[in-house]
Amino acid sequence: MKSLLRMIASGLLAVLLGTGLGGAVAAQSLNFASGDSPVEIFADNGIEWRQEQLVFVARGNAKAVRGQVTVLADELRAYYRKREDESTEIWRLDAIGSVRIKSPEGTAYGGQAVYDVDNAVLTMTGKGLRLVAGQDKLTASDQLEYWERKQMAVARGDAFAVRAGKRLRADVLAAYMRKNKTGATAIYRVDAFDRVKIVTEKDTATSNRGVYNVESGIATLTGSVRIIRDKNVLSGCSAEVNLNTGISRLHACASGGTRVKGVIRPAAKKRQ
Repeated sequence: MKSLLRMIASGLLAVLLGTGLGGAVAAQSLNFASGDSPVEIFADNGIEWRQEQLVFVARGNAKAVRGQVTVLADELRAYYRKREDESTEIWRLDAIGSVRIKSPEGTAYGGQAVYDVDNAVLTMTGKGLRLVAGQDKLTASDQLEYWERKQMAVARGDAFAVRAGKRLRADVLAAYMRKNKTGATAIYRVDAFDRVKIVTEKDTATSNRGVYNVESGIATLTGSVRIIRDKNVLSGCSAEVNLNTGISRLHACASGGTRVKGVIRPAAKKRQ
């Protein structure tokens, strides 16, 4: 997924953060505080400026484009406040209904999106929550978040991360990002919380918690670990599952309590 969420958050901010607000028109080009390049906003039902409520609204198949980022929704809203020097600043950005946020990195889908400018947090909710970028896909039932200052993306509620036939599932997935050797922002670690499940072509592993190192391909599982291949079951306190090689290592509890246990079921012999 690399910098998809980062692109989405900055995209919403760049697309909606206006230095000037116009009247109700079908399409309008604006300059925004984040740069001099114009932003085009389209809306079937017009664009309005509610001065008393301090909000700018584009309604009806709304579309905002700035550079390589496009935000589409039934309605786009930008809430602003006045400063002491009489200038204005945006404090909240909303995309409402059938939200799609597109960038060269991929596309995010959801029912609603809210960007908290003060805290630099993007939250997407609603049906069909998912991020799609190349062969990577992240889905959730409750919400997707991007915490810009922490460089962290969070998927909540039956969260799935899918790539090349490998799936990581948990109640909550938290992905951490940093710049790689080429200078691009990429996910380097994913933390999985509660009802963790990893599915590969050969194995299924479950645990209470997991930490996936993206660079090494190793997932470290802790708490009630079980690894299942065919009808064979191994259980222990912790395990290392290498998603690249398919090799799993199971460990007993460090305190000397629960030992590693395995149930190996031989294949049934064919009748002559």
